Amino acid sequence: MESGQISDYGFLADGRSAALVDTSGSINWWCPGRFDAPSVFGRLLDDGAGHWAVQPAIDFTVQRRYLDDALVLRTEFRTAQGEVALTDALAFEPGARGHEIGARSPQVLVRSLRGLSGAVPMRVLYRPRFEYGRAIAYMVERDDMLEAIAGAARLTLRSDVPLSCGDGEATASFTVGAGTTHNFSLGYAPTYDSPLPEVPDADEAIADTVAGWRSWADQHDYQGLYPEQVRRSRLVVQGMTYGPSGAVVASVTTSLPEELGGDRNYDYRYVWVRDFSLTLRALWRSACLAEVQRQFAWLGRAMGRVDDEPVPIMYGVLGERDLTEHRLDQLGGYRDSPPVMIGNDAWQQRQTDIFGEAMDAAWLMRDKLKPMDPEVRHVLRVLADQAGRVWTLPDAGMWEERGVQHHHVSSKVQCWVALDRAVRFGDQLGGPQDVARWAAARDQVRAEVLERGWSERLQSYTGSFESDELDASVLVMPLVGFLRADDPRMRSTIRAVEQGLSHDGLLRRWDGDPAGFLICSFWLVCCLALAGERDRAHELFGVLAGRVNDLGLFAEQIDPLTGEQLGNFPQAFSHIGLINAAGVLTDVERDPVARGLGMPPAHFSPVRP
Repeated sequence: MESGQISDYGFLADGRSAALVDTSGSINWWCPGRFDAPSVFGRLLDDGAGHWAVQPAIDFTVQRRYLDDALVLRTEFRTAQGEVALTDALAFEPGARGHEIGARSPQVLVRSLRGLSGAVPMRVLYRPRFEYGRAIAYMVERDDMLEAIAGAARLTLRSDVPLSCGDGEATASFTVGAGTTHNFSLGYAPTYDSPLPEVPDADEAIADTVAGWRSWADQHDYQGLYPEQVRRSRLVVQGMTYGPSGAVVASVTTSLPEELGGDRNYDYRYVWVRDFSLTLRALWRSACLAEVQRQFAWLGRAMGRVDDEPVPIMYGVLGERDLTEHRLDQLGGYRDSPPVMIGNDAWQQRQTDIFGEAMDAAWLMRDKLKPMDPEVRHVLRVLADQAGRVWTLPDAGMWEERGVQHHHVSSKVQCWVALDRAVRFGDQLGGPQDVARWAAARDQVRAEVLERGWSERLQSYTGSFESDELDASVLVMPLVGFLRADDPRMRSTIRAVEQGLSHDGLLRRWDGDPAGFLICSFWLVCCLALAGERDRAHELFGVLAGRVNDLGLFAEQIDPLTGEQLGNFPQAFSHIGLINAAGVLTDVERDPVARGLGMPPAHFSPVRP
């Protein structure tokens, strides 16, 4: 069976890893241990790479939903002979509540099947394939459990339905009557130097996991517009948080294509500094201060002591730097769209926008940085100094162009942000000469952007200096306080970008981009709202928010013609974009003075030392 559409998947998470479940009840993606570990179920990328299906043996239709504020999925199968409900969860450590969820998760998938009416014939197919489908496991029956071992991983399955084993898989056929429950628990552990995987009771684990998610949600009180959409997106971002470190991955998948049959297939199971400021803003609006502080602390540990060497643009969930890319030729790719990649060579790129994003995050946290630790002060000084030195250099840009570098306008703007925030920190970071040096560089960057980033022909700021090519990245200019959204040139830019790159509310990054990039579309919402076009901004937000799948999940992109979701899934960037856009709309509705001032922490009036 071939993988369905990306939007067919539901998302489970436990603060360590994630699983994707399709509408037929098949778990087609799970990388236990951590988000970027090798898969044991990889059917998402190749039919032979492993899956675990629990589904009716006859024709069925499906309705599904999450259980309240929990990433616990209930799928109801309706057949001619009756109805059954399948509840799936990645379990938390028993008793974990609030900010403790995900810190010590036992790495267990639990599935509970309950008959609702009639008598429904069911089937189970359990086919693990380790190391991204390279290894077929030995199946060993041990007491009331089935153990699968291959290489460095082992899985232990407990089932109250008898399983038949053979050729690296286990199967079962049975009938579920009304009121009858059958449970399955699958635990993961490394093969060596580790006890057997835990296999708890499924019903108890599901109830406890739901309670854990709800306790976390109860600690976060968002008071703005569009609370239901923000609540769901906030939950998704938490699901992409690696509990032990607090790092938020860009996505939980690799190599889901931006275009079917294309080759822009990348591994997004890592943490980008670019996402950092936007993530903090989203958490600042919709979560609580403890999570914002934890994120900032993670970045400081990941960067370590920085002097004159280049600052990495991305990291592994524990702060790893070497993310060298490898191609997995044994996998055919999602819907026959190779290549399948693990690792991401963007870690070696120069992307000068990261200085602004890191400094912007520090400015957001400024009240909590007093008194400023010497280590934090050192890092922020270095970021400001490097921004002042390297802003004149070409880079790969926020879209991570490979094999080419340009003078990207958005990168220059973010260097301006780094210098501007350093000036605002003032004597907390440096002496009068330092502040004067940062201010001079800031003003020089601004002058260059205003002159060389503007196209008279297009009447718009463009993607790079001396270019006549539109690029949605310039929409960050008003969001970071570089220009007011109602500045005449910025208004003209917003209009040109929308007219040239938007289709049915979906904004492409550049001309020729195969699909609408969701966070850019939400940036357009923000820009319209800040420019005073509130009705249009609300209308566009509604159109975009309606593009989620049936569970409220976004991928990275959406094909504007077919409506199909594309790219890695779910995508933190997309959900963060929704949260921040809802926040800007809230600001503008509540405080007309906020119009034009950008997203926090850009809410300030210009300062000239």
